[in-house]
Amino acid sequence: MDCLFCKIVNGDIPSAKVYEDEYVYAFKDINPNAPVHVLVIPKKHVADSIDCANCENAEVLTKVLLAIPKVAALCNLTNGYRVITNVGEDGGQTVKHIHFHILGGEKLPVKLA
Repeated sequence: MDCLFCKIVNGDIPSAKVYEDEYVYAFKDINPNAPVHVLVIPKKHVADSIDCANCENAEVLTKVLLAIPKVAALCNLTNGYRVITNVGEDGGQTVKHIHFHILGGEKLPVKLA
């Protein structure tokens, strides 16, 4: 499979790891949009949240969602943070592997980017 995030999970491409468990991998975004910008991904390849809408992949999404507050705590985001996922080309998804952006470290604007 030629998936950037799968290559990161497998260690073929280096990343700045923030968190890892059996199901989830989190690493710093290489083009941050905030002082803290971490991507949280499942280790299992799932293209997007639409693919998580079946029973087989629902557990994958659950594991990622449970990891997000752990990652935020590791990043000392005590005053809050934003979680974003992009779905499909029109939604701005550039890597076809479901991922969640954790943004924080400063007061974020309310206006959508």
